[in-house]
Amino acid sequence: MEGLGARVVVAACDVADREALAGLLREVPDGAPLSGVVHTAGVLDDGVIASLTPQRLAAVLRPKVDAVLALHEATRDLDLDTFVMYSSASGVLGGPGQGNYSAANAFLDAFAQWRRSQGLPAVSLAWGLWGDTGGMAGALDRTDQARMRRSGIRPLSVEEGMALFDTGLTTGEPALVPVKFDLAALAAQAGADQLPSMLQGLVRRPRRAAAAGGPVPVVSLSDRLAGLPEEEQTEMLLDLVREEVAVVLGHTDAENIVPGQAFSEMGFDSLTAVELRNRLMRAADIALPATLIFDYPSPVAITEHLRAELIPDVASGTMELADVDEAGLRKALASVPLERLQELGVLQQLLRLTAAASSSAVPGATTPVASETQQSAAHLIADMDVADLIERAMGNTTN
Repeated sequence: MEGLGARVVVAACDVADREALAGLLREVPDGAPLSGVVHTAGVLDDGVIASLTPQRLAAVLRPKVDAVLALHEATRDLDLDTFVMYSSASGVLGGPGQGNYSAANAFLDAFAQWRRSQGLPAVSLAWGLWGDTGGMAGALDRTDQARMRRSGIRPLSVEEGMALFDTGLTTGEPALVPVKFDLAALAAQAGADQLPSMLQGLVRRPRRAAAAGGPVPVVSLSDRLAGLPEEEQTEMLLDLVREEVAVVLGHTDAENIVPGQAFSEMGFDSLTAVELRNRLMRAADIALPATLIFDYPSPVAITEHLRAELIPDVASGTMELADVDEAGLRKALASVPLERLQELGVLQQLLRLTAAASSSAVPGATTPVASETQQSAAHLIADMDVADLIERAMGNTTN
């Protein structure tokens, strides 16, 4: 830019701080008055809705909402040519675990419309994913990238992004969505009845061939299982679970998913945990808790739970806690090989419980002290939201 005759000044300022922003704008020379604003700031703090505290909301909204309002107020009396805001497609299409970020960007899109109604320049660009920029996209791990591919959004190159930026300034529209869609992925979503309604006009819904005698009947998973021997039922469900785990984690082959490995060891977090629950709910057509991988911490454990839910004869064998003979249960557990407990994903949880019990045992402590400790732990668990419960269950917390 300087080679073309421009003078470039890089200055640091908290744009959401109105006094600091005013001080920065006073440094703009009168001979080269401010003619345009391009606001690109953004902060991510992803998590399921129940985990979004006021502090986590404020941290994400401040660089978007507060900063843009401050820029608007500081420049509204200037003769600007452009006022560009970098928004995100998450505000238009939604994004898993991005309730705070989606809301912040939805505000920018609406604010651009409002500024235009006031006779002021404004355009909000709700960007999709940029690739190879080192920005927010640089923080995406393999699982995040796989989730983006499944959503049907492909990364923009820098050249494509800048060309779309230039185009966005000339359309006259206050809000645009520069996104590179993968139409094949969208068509696959349409075929599975998972395509968001906003995108249904982009691809054709695949036609399902009808039988000569009428519509092809839909066979539920439970009906497919009903006529199989127990061993084949388990095999079919385990294959399903491993395939869905592989998709969520971005693996190309379900063979890489070890049936007895704990989800915490696979790299699951609260977002991928909920995504897996949602995918299994659709596949099995049954309700499953958001804490699914906490309650059943391995693919084998989830498989046995699904079988019990889908096949009544299996579920009927479930015992209530009041019916359990503790001495008999302890004896039965002692007879189970450690390898089997490992396969079920139970061994690590038992070891954690044992370690916790040992560390809390203080020599000379009285029963009331132990009782008080248990009550404190119970209150702590009761106060947790879904995300915290999953994180703690998987050992991803230092508290």
